[in-house]
Amino acid sequence: MKRTLIILLAFAAAHVGKSAGQTPWTMQQCMQYAVKHNHEVKRTELELDNRKADKTAAIGNFLPSVGASVGAQYNFGRAINPETNGYTDVSTFYNEYSLYASLPVFDGFSRLHALKAAEASRLMGHQALRQQQNETALSVLQAFTSVAYYEGLVKMAAEKVAETELLLKQTQILEEVGRKSHTDVALVESQKAEADYELTRQQSLYESALLELKKEMAFPVADSLLLDVQTTKTDEAVLSGIMLNDEEHAALQQARYKITASKHEWRQARASLMPTLSVGAGIGTTYYKTLHAANTAAFSSQFKNNMGEYVGFTLSIPLFSRLQSAMGIRRAKNNYKMACEAYEQKHLELEKLSREAWQDWQGYIKQTMQMEKKVEADSLAYQLTRRQFEEGLSTAIDLHTTSAELLKSKATLLQCRLMTMVKEQLVKYYRGETIWTEQ
Repeated sequence: MKRTLIILLAFAAAHVGKSAGQTPWTMQQCMQYAVKHNHEVKRTELELDNRKADKTAAIGNFLPSVGASVGAQYNFGRAINPETNGYTDVSTFYNEYSLYASLPVFDGFSRLHALKAAEASRLMGHQALRQQQNETALSVLQAFTSVAYYEGLVKMAAEKVAETELLLKQTQILEEVGRKSHTDVALVESQKAEADYELTRQQSLYESALLELKKEMAFPVADSLLLDVQTTKTDEAVLSGIMLNDEEHAALQQARYKITASKHEWRQARASLMPTLSVGAGIGTTYYKTLHAANTAAFSSQFKNNMGEYVGFTLSIPLFSRLQSAMGIRRAKNNYKMACEAYEQKHLELEKLSREAWQDWQGYIKQTMQMEKKVEADSLAYQLTRRQFEEGLSTAIDLHTTSAELLKSKATLLQCRLMTMVKEQLVKYYRGETIWTEQ
C-alpha cells in the first residue's frame, strides 16, 4: 500500500505540485491560446496583410503618376548651342528641370477588374485566416481529448494498483489461515505486477499526449500545463438542422472567392486586347551657360524665360504581341475553370465529411448510453466475483478476468464520452459555427 501511495503522490506532484498557483486550463482556453500563438495562424495573418496591400496598390493604379527630374550636363569640344541651334566648339554647361504627370484614361477596364480581383483575394484571405483558426482549434481539440483520455486511464490504472495491492494482502492473510493456496497468492502477485506495469505505461502515454498538446498550442514545452477536463452535455440544438452550411463554412467561402478572383483576372487578361488611351502633362525649364563667358543671362531670368508646358494624349493599339496576350487569356480562362472545379470538389468532400461526422456523433451518443449500462453490469459482476474469491468460491483467474473486463469497459466509456464531445464540435464546424470563442 505504501508503494501505491508513493506512485499516486508522485503523479499528483507532477500535475498539481509543480503547477501550484496555476489556474487549470479549460478546452476553450487552450483553443484561444493556440489561435493567438499558433505559427500557421500568424503566417496566414501576414498573408492577409499582403492581400490588403495588393488591394491598396490596385486602388493606387487609378491615381495619376507624378514625377520630377533634374539634369546637368557639361559639354566639351564640338556641340550644339541651344541658344542658336548652331555648332560651337566652346565648353558649355546645360541644366534642365521638369515636372510631369500621366494618367491612363482607358485601358479596357483592366484596372477595374484588377481592383475587383484584389478585393476578392482580400476576402479570400479573411476566410483563409478563419479556416486556419478553425483547423488549429480542431487540432487542439483532438490533442486535448487525447490528454483527457490518458489522464482518465492513469487514474483507472492507479485505482487498479491500489485494489490489487489490497487484494494481495487479503490473499496472503487467507493463505496463512489455510483458505488460499500459494498458487492463488502467486496469481494475485502477477496481477499486481501487471497493474504496476499498466500504470507506468499509461503515465508515459499521458506525458506524450501532453507534449503533443503543447506543440499544437505553441505553448512553452518546459512550462507546466494543468488542464480542467470536463465532458460537456450534448447540445440539443445541434441535433436538428443542416449538416453542411454552404454560406458559412470558411473553406467553401474561400473557394467561392477564388472563383470570383479568377473570373476578374480572366477579364483583366482579355483587356490586354483593347486599345489604351492615356493623357500626360508637364512643365519644364532650362539654364544654359557658356563657360568663361561674361555676358551669360542670370539663372533666375533663364529659369523664368525658358519655362514651357505641354499636354499630350497617347493612344496605344495592340497589333501583335507574339501570342503572349492570347496565351495569357487562355491560361486565365483555365485558371477560372480550375477554380470552379476546385469548389465543386471541396463542396463534395465537405458534404461527405459532414455526414460522416454526424453519423459518428449519433453513433457515439448511442454507444455512450450502452457502455454506461455495461460498466454498471461489469462493476456488479466484479464485486460478486471478488466476494466469491474471498469466500473460496472462485479462482484468481476469474477475478482477473472480471477486473480486466471492468477496466476495459470504463476505458471504452471514457473514450465514447470524449469522442461524443469531439464529434459534436466537428458537426458545428461543418455547419460554419465557430467552435472557439475569442477572448
